[in-house]
Amino acid sequence: MIRTHRTSREVRAHRLTWQLASTLLGYPDDELIASLPALRDLTGVLPTSHSRPLDRFLTHAESAPPIDLAAHYVETFDHRRRCCLYLTYYAHGDTRKRGIALLAFKNAYRAAGLELRSGELPDHLSVVLEFAATADPAAGRRLLLDHRAGIELLRLGLEDAASPYVDVARAVTSTLPPLSGPDREAVIRLAAEGPPAEQVGLQPFAPPEYMPDLQGTR
Repeated sequence: MIRTHRTSREVRAHRLTWQLASTLLGYPDDELIASLPALRDLTGVLPTSHSRPLDRFLTHAESAPPIDLAAHYVETFDHRRRCCLYLTYYAHGDTRKRGIALLAFKNAYRAAGLELRSGELPDHLSVVLEFAATADPAAGRRLLLDHRAGIELLRLGLEDAASPYVDVARAVTSTLPPLSGPDREAVIRLAAEGPPAEQVGLQPFAPPEYMPDLQGTR
């Protein structure tokens, strides 16, 4: 039997992991670079399944020249559609259904008494993680689970790009159940076809060698 109840310790660990991941998925400006030592201190209280990938990324971020870290961020998240941080993109592309999907995020935030800043899209992974960490962990977790396939595709895209940010994605997935059933099938389909609006001529999100392992996920 699969255990679905989470202890208070697990909830706290997940919330801290989500907050750290949310911060590290932001643009690496001077403020973020200055906060890296404090962020590393926080990983020390996490289980190793959460802390290990975060520590690997922090080691990279602390040693890389800030200008290189910023350039890599832009190249990865602004120029690679396989590494999109907007979760509804993976399932809906740029179709009208994406607008409907965005409402689920907005409604969850409003129910918690929150409003997004002007121009900020609600499905950005960093925003979702911050909401889950600080406002409503249960509602935030549901949003993450609703887009579990998209998060997995992001992880695969970052892995394919050999990006250090893959470790931040791994930390997020370590807080979620393994892929199974419809989520696993959705990942396989979307990795092969891409988002609905861009099926024609779209290259797979991840190279074929990733698919056997994914299909065998339990």
